[in-house]
Amino acid sequence: MSQSYDRGTVEDFGRWREFSAGMWAWIFHKLTGWILIGYLFTHIAVLSTSIGVDPGSEAVLSQGDFYTSTLQGLEELLIVRFLEVGLLAVAVFHILNGIRLLFVDLGIGLEVQDKSFYISLVLTGAITVASIPTFLGGVL
Repeated sequence: MSQSYDRGTVEDFGRWREFSAGMWAWIFHKLTGWILIGYLFTHIAVLSTSIGVDPGSEAVLSQGDFYTSTLQGLEELLIVRFLEVGLLAVAVFHILNGIRLLFVDLGIGLEVQDKSFYISLVLTGAITVASIPTFLGGVL
């Protein structure tokens, strides 16, 4: 019979402090992967609703006109632009961490895994901050 050890609520709650950089890299990689999957399904749902009938009339618009007007309407919203910056940050981190993991799996940089994780975080932040004027230009 298998026995389990109850660590207690207090001990389990404070356990995150024991996580090393490798554990945080794993958590962030999984989290960003799930966010990207969620975005993919949301993106497909939004694009599929941009094909159809103009709500102001019964006439069916050409597919390109309705699609373009839908995207232009979304791009005018400030919250959508901030969400795009967040999406960029998630995608960049996921890509950089994936490349880091590829090198680790190939045996390159095994000694500097923690440093390479921190470098991927810093590069993600730098790329995201540098892209803010591009994403928010014309809105602010």
